[in-house]
Amino acid sequence: MKIIVPMAGRGSRLRPHTLTVPKPLVPVAGMPIVHRLVKDIAGILGEKVDEIAFILGDPAFFGDEVVESLTKLANELGAKASIYRQDVPLGTGHAIMCAKDSLQGPAVIAYADTLIQADFKLDPTADAVIWVKQVERPEAFGVVKLNDQKEIVELVEKPTKFVSDLAVIGIYYFKNVAELKTELQTVLDNNILNGGEYQINDGIKGMMAKGKVFKTGEVEQWMDCGNKEVTVETNAQVLKNEAKKGKQIIPVSCKIENSVVIKPCYIGEGVKISNSVVGPYASIGHNSVIADSRVINSIIQHEVKITKGIIENSMIGSFAEFNGLARDLSIGDYSTINE
Repeated sequence: MKIIVPMAGRGSRLRPHTLTVPKPLVPVAGMPIVHRLVKDIAGILGEKVDEIAFILGDPAFFGDEVVESLTKLANELGAKASIYRQDVPLGTGHAIMCAKDSLQGPAVIAYADTLIQADFKLDPTADAVIWVKQVERPEAFGVVKLNDQKEIVELVEKPTKFVSDLAVIGIYYFKNVAELKTELQTVLDNNILNGGEYQINDGIKGMMAKGKVFKTGEVEQWMDCGNKEVTVETNAQVLKNEAKKGKQIIPVSCKIENSVVIKPCYIGEGVKISNSVVGPYASIGHNSVIADSRVINSIIQHEVKITKGIIENSMIGSFAEFNGLARDLSIGDYSTINE
């Protein structure tokens, strides 16, 4: 089994947090998004993962540190890491074809801006599975249309009339991903564009036209990391999930003086908290300092210093400093704010 992870985008909707760090490496509950996604998928597949292929963007942004981090992640899971580059952002289908040397055998394709809780039971009668989530506003999503046998017969992007309320979340399984590769090559060769880009959906439609059977897989939770607000919400949900598993541990290297930590929280190594209340739903990155403050429902990255602040529903980047009053903040790396 392979896992294919397209992650070449710059994450503009999550700026300023993606100005210095690719979005898939922004931490949620103390772990980079892509690390958590890949570990979650590998943990619920029920099959050994032999290779994880990452499709990255410009080496100037997705540099050696990113490659080393992803290679280490794959190796920890007992898999080979393959690194590919998408030099020009030409769509989801184009991104997948940048990893064409790895497109053979069974594979899961997962876009690195979403997290899930799901049961990955692979239907043996299906040639492919598309994971979906029931949503209240299907017109805002790409959705699947099913026949009477509960097979996917059509993909509809942001339907103006009701088709279904099952939204595609960006995770797919192919019994033989080489079949998708063949159809995407046809898309590229014939310059089939949607929105000016080459899309995975056109490759999937080619497979359907040849009689390949697509089934749905449903997720219990679909957690987005597209912008600051939903990333903070996702951080809270992940902390809730981990609390249920008993994973709320404060490292012995932390120093907590005259303070209260209200779980669920993530507290990194070397964190110092004094005269403060932290939590619930707060993630504090390693070596950060929280003094005379209140931090609620927020992501504080590493090496951050917060003094005399009331921080809620916020994201604060690494090496930032904040000395002030109550705020709903989105502060990038290396920023300093004094009030």
